[in-house]
Order: sequence, then C-alpha cells, then structure tokens
Amino acid sequence: MATSRPAEDTATETDSFRPRVDNRQEQIIGIACRLFARRGYEGTSLRDIAEEAKITKAALYYHFPNKEALYHRIVLDSLQALIYHVRAAVDLAPTPLEKVRQFMLVSAEFMDADRDSWMAGSNAFWMGAESEPRTLAVALRNEYEAMLRTCISDAINSGEFRKSNVAMTGRFLLSALNQISRWHNPKGAMTIREVIEQYLDMALHGLQAPAKA
Repeated sequence: MATSRPAEDTATETDSFRPRVDNRQEQIIGIACRLFARRGYEGTSLRDIAEEAKITKAALYYHFPNKEALYHRIVLDSLQALIYHVRAAVDLAPTPLEKVRQFMLVSAEFMDADRDSWMAGSNAFWMGAESEPRTLAVALRNEYEAMLRTCISDAINSGEFRKSNVAMTGRFLLSALNQISRWHNPKGAMTIREVIEQYLDMALHGLQAPAKA
C-alpha cells in the first residue's frame, strides 16, 4: 500500500539547490567536494585540491584563503540550502504525515542532486577533533533533525502515527536517508524518489503481511 500523495508535490527542482559561480571556482569546489567526501576534512589538504585542479596553491588562495573557507562554501552552504528547501516543502504540506513524507523526499532529492556535498557533510560529523567548521555543521544538522522530530511529534499528536519514541523514530528515518548515497546507483532501475517511496511504505505500513481470513 503506497503512501498518499497530494495533488501537487513540493519535492521538485533539485538542479538549483546550490548556487553556481564562475568556472574556475566551480571547478575547485567540485574537486574539493569530491575529496572531502572521500577523505574527510582532515584527510584533505589544500595541496591535494590544488594538484587535482592543476593549479598552484597561490592560485587556489586567490579564490579561497584557507581550507576552512572552502569547506564552509561546500558543506555549510549545502546544509543551509538543505534546511531551506526541506523547510519550504514541509511548510507547504497539508498534514503532519505529508510533512514527514516531504521531509524525506526533498532530502533524498537534494542528496541525489549533489552526492559529494552530502557525503562531505556527513563526514564532518565523524571528525576526530573539534573544529569551527564541524561545530557549525553540527549546529545545522541539529536544526535539520529537530525539524523532522517536530513533524513526527505532530503526526503522533494528530493520531496519524501511533505513539512512539520521537527521537528513535527520527533516527530510523534518517538512517535510511544517510545510507542511500553509499549504495544507490542513479543509473539503476529505481530513482531516488522511488526508493524513498518504498522506504516510507515499509516504515508507515510495515513488512508483515495481513493475516489470511
């Protein structure tokens, strides 16, 4: 049994989540994003980025004075954009259940639009040492997760969800989102939206078959 859909869906237009800049900065951001996603913040140096971009460190400094500024541009701007787009979709949803659904769909499509920035942001939360970028990223992550918990709590209070531990329910739903980028093939048989629809169906209606009459 699939989840119900409103006449209009707000989980659209994923190609404009992150603003673009001039070609050189866009190239640097793309390379840094890929390296941050694969190696983490601490495992990536400005020298690595400059070498990959085939420019000198001095040329890299012209665009970004330090690694923190580049990281801020990629990860923190991406997290802020994620919150903006998800909140806009959630605010337009007519019911608490639909708010949860839109949160999941828009988040997944945001991730699908720029997987490297999603992975770079995810890696930020596993840094060994505290840093200003990590502190800022964690604050934004907490704001994002609190939005989902509010949607879940409202769905419980409205009777659309059965009573459950709100924080645990949020972790369950977020764990599905966080793992998709590690296995989903965008050229595969299912789109990211179809995957989330199936996840929501399993989460909302369970896996157990109805009892036979």
